[in-house]
Amino acid sequence: MNHSNQHSRILQGIAAISLSAAASIGFAGCSALQSKPTTAVAVPTAAATNSAATVCAADAGWNDPATPRNIFGNSWYVGTCGITAILITSDQGHVLIDGATEKGDPLIAANIQALGFKLSDVRTLLISHEHHDHAGGIAYLQQVTGGTVYARAPAAEVLESGNATRLDPQFLELDAMAPVAAVQRIAHGQVLRTGALELTAHATPGHTPGSTSWTWTSCDKGNCQQLAYVDSLTAISDDVYKYSDDQAHPGYLAAFRAGLKYIATLPCDILLTPHPSASNLWPRLDAKQGAATALVNADACRDYAAKASIKLDQRLLKEQSPNQ
Repeated sequence: MNHSNQHSRILQGIAAISLSAAASIGFAGCSALQSKPTTAVAVPTAAATNSAATVCAADAGWNDPATPRNIFGNSWYVGTCGITAILITSDQGHVLIDGATEKGDPLIAANIQALGFKLSDVRTLLISHEHHDHAGGIAYLQQVTGGTVYARAPAAEVLESGNATRLDPQFLELDAMAPVAAVQRIAHGQVLRTGALELTAHATPGHTPGSTSWTWTSCDKGNCQQLAYVDSLTAISDDVYKYSDDQAHPGYLAAFRAGLKYIATLPCDILLTPHPSASNLWPRLDAKQGAATALVNADACRDYAAKASIKLDQRLLKEQSPNQ
């Protein structure tokens, strides 16, 4: 497929999302994944992992090691200090979201094992978006877990080739990644099932064409919360790309705006983001309920999207400056 046809096809899909993203989505598309029982292991308690946690600086590097921590119920932080990776566990297999960099992926694998979980029980691998700081480790993690990788089509094509295209606002500044084999395509609103786990994919293009946010439910002793792993919403690019140039990439800005409105409607008791600092995660994990930085905040997705919308408007004004 030539680049022009690929560009047209993907942007047509993005434009379609812009028309439907703010509406209620019927989750008709489902994937019945493997539900082979996992091997029983001794998993540390949330209190034990969190009390011994390394303190991560707000400006931590992408590859700085972090202690694995319990977020809530069966959801665990297994990433580095600077890049998030989320493990969601069940007796029939686990789900891992994001793979950090090619230097950070062994740290993720070690964190999973440090919690007492087996790498071979990770059945499903997902990503937020197709940049090397979040997906660069997916090829390695696919190899060591044997899990299946799922992504929306724009992200899947980049994962399989290892290289971004001009469709990405940051194209000229992106590093290549190790190619990922046999990425399974998923659609907006599709529910992925691994055992009893159900995660819903939400197309939220803007930061990249393949940007995807995820929602699921985690429970702790009957207390259930809706978790939302919302992709990066920053409108940043290389020196060539302009979000306001609708002729160069028709429908992209409209899809970005629609995605921001849609994110504000997500089921979202606990907000998580690909960069932990973007959602102030570290102090929230330690905060007591009711504090200003509490982990649970039903308005978090709405507030996160509102701030991103303001920054997008600022970016568009900057693009209109005579110096741009």
